[in-house]
Parts: sequence; structure tokens; C-alpha cells
Amino acid sequence: MADARKARRRLIRPIDLVDVLVYLIVLELFVQFFPSVVSESFLVSVITAVLMKIALEIVVTAKTAILRRLRAGESRRVRETARIALVILSAGSKFLVLWLTDLVLGGAVRLGGFIEVTLLIVALMAARYAVRALIR
Repeated sequence: MADARKARRRLIRPIDLVDVLVYLIVLELFVQFFPSVVSESFLVSVITAVLMKIALEIVVTAKTAILRRLRAGESRRVRETARIALVILSAGSKFLVLWLTDLVLGGAVRLGGFIEVTLLIVALMAARYAVRALIR
């Protein structure tokens, strides 16, 4: 029983909740200022922020692994493959966010087109970095 509680505590850290709050604020700003970004309700926005947290954690983990491989690559072929993987990951991350929100929420949220999603993800990552720097 105590092991399950410890595992649960490690599963959701305080910084994760801060990230979701920051993502929620950024998402709501995009809803406010970009007509193509639509969220039907506050609860839908909260769920979208959680989904973005999950998607961006997957992307950051993959990016870290690719960068580690790029730095450790001994041959030119390994380094070039890692660079190509980074480019694919950069474009694919936007599609991952769009697919995940569509899968879970359907038409309750629209994140706009590729440009809006790209701007949203850049803004999310910048806000995440800024808040984490402020906390440190």
C-alpha cells in the first residue's frame, strides 16, 4: 500500500501541475486572440492542457534521446540520421498534439491549422522554460 502511494507521488510531481497551469493560461490566451483556436468550455481547455502536457513530455523525452544519440554518434551516418529524426520529430510533434486532442475531445476543441499549432507549441515551451527558470 505504501509503495503504491510512493509511485503515485512520483507519477505527478508539483512541477507537472505548474506546467499544466501554464499550458492552460497560454491555451486560453490563444483562444482569446486567435479566432481559429476554439475551446467550447473551461473544462475542455483543462483537458486539452493535460493532453498537451502528455504530448510534449513524449516529444521532450524523444528529443533528449535523439540529441544524446547525435552527440554520441561516432559516424557521420549516425549523426545525419539523428538530425533527420529531429526534423521529423519537430513536424510530427504538431500532428501528435492535433491527433491526441481530436482523439479525446473530437470537435470540442480546434487548435487551428499547422501555423497556429506551431506557434502554440513554441509559446507553450517558452512559457514552460520561463516559469521553470523563475521557480529555480
